[in-house]
Amino acid sequence: MRILLLGDYSNVHWTLSEGLRALGHEVCVVSDGDGWKNYRRDIDLRRRSLGKMDSFRYLFDILRTMPKFRDYDIVQLINPVFFDLRGDKIKPFYRFIRRHNKHVVLGAFGMDHYWVKTCLDCKTFRYSDFNIGSHQRTEEPYNQEFIRDWLHGEKAPINLYVAEDADAIVTGLYEYDCCYRPHFPRKTQFIPFPINLSSVTPKAPRQPGQPIRFFVGIQRSRHAYKGTDIMLRALERVKAKHPDACEIVKVENVPFQEYQQLMNTSDVILDQLYSYTPAMNALVAMAKGLIVVGGGEEENYEILHENQLRPIINVLPDEEDCFQKMEHLVLHPELVPVLSRQSVEYIHRHHDHIKVAQQYEALYLSLRLNEK
Repeated sequence: MRILLLGDYSNVHWTLSEGLRALGHEVCVVSDGDGWKNYRRDIDLRRRSLGKMDSFRYLFDILRTMPKFRDYDIVQLINPVFFDLRGDKIKPFYRFIRRHNKHVVLGAFGMDHYWVKTCLDCKTFRYSDFNIGSHQRTEEPYNQEFIRDWLHGEKAPINLYVAEDADAIVTGLYEYDCCYRPHFPRKTQFIPFPINLSSVTPKAPRQPGQPIRFFVGIQRSRHAYKGTDIMLRALERVKAKHPDACEIVKVENVPFQEYQQLMNTSDVILDQLYSYTPAMNALVAMAKGLIVVGGGEEENYEILHENQLRPIINVLPDEEDCFQKMEHLVLHPELVPVLSRQSVEYIHRHHDHIKVAQQYEALYLSLRLNEK
């Protein structure tokens, strides 16, 4: 099949492309590299700034490239807003893609209308990026921006339009599946995120008696939104109480390759506090053998049909809970090699990019069969 993967977040589409190519398909990835992370892509469509000249240049680049987006069997969108444009500018490009290709698949992989709306109902999730119990987390500037854009702004209509029109919707996490399946039960399919294990460098083995090294990747603009602030405060308390038993490695806004190298010397990674599930950053870390402190609720294991492994240290959105669970690990370093091995096995079972690509291949072939 000829497959176009349009846009990328956290290396999902590039990693999927590697799996699909290994299965013999022709794949083209078009993206901006996900900003400063600079992920690989076949066609670079990058908006250098929001300035007038760069905006005209970006629009010109899109228009010049659009004729290449024809005659594919499958076009998969990373998000309903798949170009770095206002939501109300996307529809003509979507309609061109729809008209000139056989099938369109919408990815539910990140921020969008259905995610914001579902989180804010305060019923679907016990906690999320936008709620803790019945309390809506609307005080954070980041959350206010997302609510304005995706719930009430110009991104909502294009999301609704594309979701209704697409041939299938693929959800990459349990939470996203909860957002789309009630509205589109027949065309929503959960497929885990892919990890290319052959490209993952295992972390350096921890020697007995060494401090446990905690890795914290910080995006300043999303620090409070993702809960890194709370987790870091809890970890610093652990460090203050057990100064010789743990170390903290902090990195901020570095390119993907450098980020990976810095991660390789650590034992534990702090991930998203308000998540039920590990996403791409945490999955890559697990493939290296790091232990994730973050989202590992039972719903995550259930959707994967995983009945044995429990490698993730699941924390609640509460500083004291984070402190107690990280302190427990520091006081019981014998758990580190056990959870490290489980983490690697978990990725082999559920996220190997070839296994994941085979699930996508089955979905794409089912769409092709329905042509007849």
